[in-house]
Amino acid sequence: MALSQYVAGLRKLVGKDLLMLPSACAVVVDDSGRVLLGRRVDTGRWSLPAGAIDPGEQPADAAVREVYEETGVHITVERLAGVALREVTYPHGDICHYLTVWFRCRPVGGDARVNDEESLAVGWYSPKALPDLDAVDRLRIDTAFDDAAPAWFAVPGHGYDWLPSGS
Repeated sequence: MALSQYVAGLRKLVGKDLLMLPSACAVVVDDSGRVLLGRRVDTGRWSLPAGAIDPGEQPADAAVREVYEETGVHITVERLAGVALREVTYPHGDICHYLTVWFRCRPVGGDARVNDEESLAVGWYSPKALPDLDAVDRLRIDTAFDDAAPAWFAVPGHGYDWLPSGS
């Protein structure tokens, strides 16, 4: 997985120990209502395009950048869909807590393809025929499709056993 120079520098200081990082995720929905997904190299699982926000970068700009880097698709951000903290332990042992902001987006150009070393495959999926996704990506998709709902967040004092950890 490609690390930004910023994260690589932090990893030199803390090794595999916990890093708390801001990140952005995009639920990209095309005119047919399909969702853009990528199959990750590190875990082999399907997921939404996402990644760490670079220093000085706005979250929506990071979502636009990550989608293009991973999938070759150009997007526009339509609205904020949610925010949550999530722990991830990577197969090589690095531990991160990602404070992720996710957005409902639509494609405006490009063709869906593997566009970097982070993805094994890229494709569009009907919400009724999604591949196996973890609970957090399902939450992100559900909240992005609910145009009447406010942005999702973890309610203070409410436990979310499924939210703090995953891959």
